[in-house]
Amino acid sequence: MWAAVTGSAGPAIGTRVVDALAGLRPLAPFFCLYVTFGATLGFLSGGAPLILRARGVELAEVGLLQLINLPVGLTFLWAPVLDRLRLPFLSHRIGWIVVAQAASVLLLVALSFGETWPLPALLALAIAACACVATMDIALEALVVETVPADERAYVASAKLCGASLGGILGVGVLVGSYDSLGWHGAVLACAALDALCLLPILGYGEARLRGAGQSLERGSGALARLRRLAGRVLVLGAYFAASYLVAGPNTLALLDLGVSLGQVGSLTGTVLPAVNLVMALAAGGLAARFGTVRLIAAGALGVLASGGLMAVACAGRMADLGIAATVLSFVAGGFLGVPVFNMIYRWAQGPRPATDYALLFGAAFFAAMPLRVAAPALAGWVGWPGYFAASLPLYAAAVAWLAVAVGRTLRADGVAR
Repeated sequence: MWAAVTGSAGPAIGTRVVDALAGLRPLAPFFCLYVTFGATLGFLSGGAPLILRARGVELAEVGLLQLINLPVGLTFLWAPVLDRLRLPFLSHRIGWIVVAQAASVLLLVALSFGETWPLPALLALAIAACACVATMDIALEALVVETVPADERAYVASAKLCGASLGGILGVGVLVGSYDSLGWHGAVLACAALDALCLLPILGYGEARLRGAGQSLERGSGALARLRRLAGRVLVLGAYFAASYLVAGPNTLALLDLGVSLGQVGSLTGTVLPAVNLVMALAAGGLAARFGTVRLIAAGALGVLASGGLMAVACAGRMADLGIAATVLSFVAGGFLGVPVFNMIYRWAQGPRPATDYALLFGAAFFAAMPLRVAAPALAGWVGWPGYFAASLPLYAAAVAWLAVAVGRTLRADGVAR
């Protein structure tokens, strides 16, 4: 019986597994680099706010730590250099990826020796490391736009979010969770080693051979027309990013104030959230193909709104268990939105300068949301958590409706089912 099974079904199953792995191989360079993106940003900016809040630091001061993420929103300032200047080694985009990633590794190594340094020095090094990671990001996104056909970019978006989610697990769940045993020096060096190791797969990517596969649909647009077209999309994305953070970003801080232990909150942030994002990123592409991008956005938005309402009730009633359930619901619902949103950003970045376009669409939108990200904890401290979450819900509903309209308009123009 066993011989018969292994002789017939076994090879067929093995062939399918081999074929599946072969199909995933082209995504490995993107996946690996986004592991480093998630791990580095997660380690530098994900664990510190929770640790400081658990030590009694005021919410307004905790909000200032969002400045570590500032370079992500400022990449549009130097993205034109990445489009215009080709380094004298490797191919265009991969050369910039290597330089940016190598610089982030060196900065992390330096940071590993700074446990007792003054906070401004540590903050400056952390911001510089994040700037390098953000530069790698826009070079990689330009590589996607130029070398990956439009109908395959949803898979890249899934690989991106899966890699960032796994990186978040490593950067927050593992490195921060192991901080007591690793210490500052060991934890930061481990992050640097991960960044160096995950750079290797992109070195074998055939940029020159694949260039032109991601054909631009808007290459003929003039500079002024291009800027005018992107400006409206930046506003849409900025409103969406800001409202998404308002309704879901401070959930873990609220849980601490509800009496949930730092260990539990750290587990939610460093393990449950990235794991949920990983699963949702894998499923979202198929769900969008079956139900439509706009419907998927609407379904995710309804879940986020429900989670915000539950958080308001939990904070008003001091119900920690309900707060935890609402937070997990926000993770799941928000996970529906990542792939369609980033796939649309790729579509909107299809111009003659994709690094600059992506930096404007994602970076400038992220930067526009930064004031609210910094002010949100202070606002919650002023009005109280129940009032804060209740006030954030209509803002989120309006922002996600605006996003759905913009996405639907683009899909209609492309003749794609929504």
